[in-house]
Order: sequence, then C-alpha cells, then structure tokens
Amino acid sequence: MSKLIFVILLAVLLPLAAAAQSKEWRGQGYAFVAPTSTTEGGFGLHIGGGGEGLVYKGLGVGGEIGYVGSADGLRDGFGVLSTDISYHFTKATKSRKFAPFVTSGYSMLFRSSAVNSINIGGGANWWFKDRIGLRLELRDHIPLRSEAIHFFGVRIGLAFR
Repeated sequence: MSKLIFVILLAVLLPLAAAAQSKEWRGQGYAFVAPTSTTEGGFGLHIGGGGEGLVYKGLGVGGEIGYVGSADGLRDGFGVLSTDISYHFTKATKSRKFAPFVTSGYSMLFRSSAVNSINIGGGANWWFKDRIGLRLELRDHIPLRSEAIHFFGVRIGLAFR
C-alpha cells in the first residue's frame, strides 16, 4: 500500500516539479466534485484534486487523483489517477479572468486491479480573485478495452494559484 501511495504522489508531483524549472512557470491547483454517468446508465460521484504547471505559453502538464463512488454507496467505487497535458487559452479575454482550456491524458482506474484508460475534456477557470477561481469542466474517462464504458463527469471546483 505504501508503494502505491508513493507512485500516486510521484505521478501528481513530478510534472509540477518539471514545470518549476522554467523561469516563467505558472501553476495552479484544484479540487473538484463531479456528478458522473456512464454509457451503461450508471450514476455516481467523482471527487478529487490535482495540479498543473504551464511549461510553454498555454501548454501545461499535470496530474490528479480522485475517487468515483457509485450512487448506491461511496464504498463501491474505484480510484482514478491521471497524468495530463493541457492547453490554456490564457489570452482569451483582455482581463484574463476567464481562461478556457482543453486537456487529455492517461488515467489508471484502480480498485483490486488496474484498468488503463485515456481521458479527454475541457472547461474554463474563472478567476474572481487574484489567486482563487471557479473551475468548470467536462471530462470523459475511456477504459482501453474492447467493452469500453465511458465515464462522463461534469466537474465543479475551486482553482487556486
């Protein structure tokens, strides 16, 4: 169990440490909650958090960890560990308070075993204060197997920098 925790922390923090090498590094963290549904009609709740650093203009790298519980009970869920590449449209508005983004990457869905997946999504951060903002995002996790089920989530969260 301690090896798994170490790997998870390494996957989330390593992209941020690499991004910190740039003089113009800018990063953010976030926490979210997301009602989810599947292509098979299941419903649940995804909670989690992560961080990302901008490494070149709007291009970012990051990672996150979360947990998806079913509507029947949060104990019947699974963990989600993701590493992502994103692009933030940082100059979308003159005030730069509204920043849309797109993201995609690798996700590992895990419980008693692990399932390799990809994720794709997009959304926006609305920076209502200098260091605090609202994060809205749509995200789809797609397991890489023949009977792939999509896990759609509508995330709402808090972004901080």
